[in-house]
Amino acid sequence: MNAISEKSSGLETPPPLLSAVDLHKSFGPTNALAGAEMHVWAGEVVAVMGPSGSGKSTMLHCLAGIVAPDSGHVSYDGRLLTEMSDAERSALRRTEFGFVFQFGQLVPELSCLENVALPLRLTGVRRREAERRALEWMARLEVDDLGGKRPGEVSGGQGQRIAVARSLVTGPRVIFADEPTGALDSFNGERVMQLFTSAAKESGAAVVLVTHEARVAAYSDREVVVRDGRALNLERMG
Repeated sequence: MNAISEKSSGLETPPPLLSAVDLHKSFGPTNALAGAEMHVWAGEVVAVMGPSGSGKSTMLHCLAGIVAPDSGHVSYDGRLLTEMSDAERSALRRTEFGFVFQFGQLVPELSCLENVALPLRLTGVRRREAERRALEWMARLEVDDLGGKRPGEVSGGQGQRIAVARSLVTGPRVIFADEPTGALDSFNGERVMQLFTSAAKESGAAVVLVTHEARVAAYSDREVVVRDGRALNLERMG
């Protein structure tokens, strides 16, 4: 039973790992967020859905500390991201947050193995150890045979699995995924989501998944629908 189900049944629930409260964010005359609220518990997969321009990507960027809201606050593990310095937020993104983007954003000059190991290398892990840990995650995502290839030499589905392995390699507590299957056909998208959610659950990481596709959201524990800059939290039943 997840934390949301426990809360609804009256059982004591741990505090959320990540929370956004009364977020407002404007870009010029456009209100991207208008009092949005969202909570994420450890180990759950939450799909953030909504039409184009609804504010769902802005919500993700605020939760990850990439964009600062105009007002409201974001807290992570009891700490206010909105009061941290840029250096503190950057350190969180290197060690405790992982990211998967629509087009992978792999470094084309590096091999696939080097791409997965890169977050560890940036935190000072020695090359041999970083690559050992990278290969373990690549094996879980079924791409360990592609370590010596460059990103341009693998398929889109394989590239996204490599990007997922990279997001998991540091042992993050939260993974932010922005339309991770948006550039893939349905077959490869399904396989990426199967492997991604399975690997995240195995690691204990929470996942904040931005998508407009119901078939992708079906891999989540629950959904948050963003419309007109506000968020409606939906509990998944069954």
